[in-house]
Amino acid sequence: MSTPRFLELPPGVRRVDVATPLGPIAVLEAVPAAGGCERHSAVLVPGFTGSKEDFLAILQTLAQAGRRVYAIDLPGQYESPGSADPARYTCAALGHAVAVLVRALGDEDVHLLGHSFGGLVTRETVLAGEITPLSHTLMSSGPGGVGGASAANARQLMAALGPSPTTEVLTELWHRHLDGPTRASGISEEIADFMRDRMLGNCPVGLSCMADAVTSAPDRTAELAEAPVPQLVLYGENDDAWPPEAQAAMAKRLRADRVVIPGAAHSPGVEAPETTASALTEFWNRAEASRRA
Repeated sequence: MSTPRFLELPPGVRRVDVATPLGPIAVLEAVPAAGGCERHSAVLVPGFTGSKEDFLAILQTLAQAGRRVYAIDLPGQYESPGSADPARYTCAALGHAVAVLVRALGDEDVHLLGHSFGGLVTRETVLAGEITPLSHTLMSSGPGGVGGASAANARQLMAALGPSPTTEVLTELWHRHLDGPTRASGISEEIADFMRDRMLGNCPVGLSCMADAVTSAPDRTAELAEAPVPQLVLYGENDDAWPPEAQAAMAKRLRADRVVIPGAAHSPGVEAPETTASALTEFWNRAEASRRA
């Protein structure tokens, strides 16, 4: 899971709830600290154990380019209320929720980014065609379900939650297996408390279903390559979830732009925020210029 390095909201960033027909969505909304929003907005979608706070380090820089930026919690994640219905947590259902959110924001001409599992969600948003974003970025995501150690961790989480996940089971899981390693990792007490609160804030049913989805999602790269949307594949050179070579091959199949972030692993927005924000801004600006041409 991504671990934010700070939690204080930068200038120009505020915490809001966006009302949608599917329920409220928790959002960090960033605007330029000085000047107006002359460029199109962006919507950033986190991974399945992540949250909107995973993007804290890049929000201010992205907004300073002259655009409004929204980092969200998916339904059932952290501060976005969830549902007990497992059908609400398929990639397709979550992709629909992203489209509903974008329409609720009142501007469908947005740049859409999905990090990790969020990329499996946002590709469904693009493929469903409910909205046509100005651009689509897959950040540290892959062509289908994750494998290796990340898949093993997700399956262990599903097994621990059991067939009827509850908040009580999730709380016991955190305190028995996750709290100690989290606090021993060298992060501050404030960040460790946040990691606990975020995990326990998840809808247990949603967490289990998303864990299943992140391991079982099919490869839809061929379909996504036909989408009439400029695409970017961005990842850290040391990504330990989807292998960098798999993401490079996906970018080639998508005929997408590709950016490899030096010194970063699976969370380039945390590990190399300025480089990541610069690459995103450059891509988004090109996409807008192409739309005007």
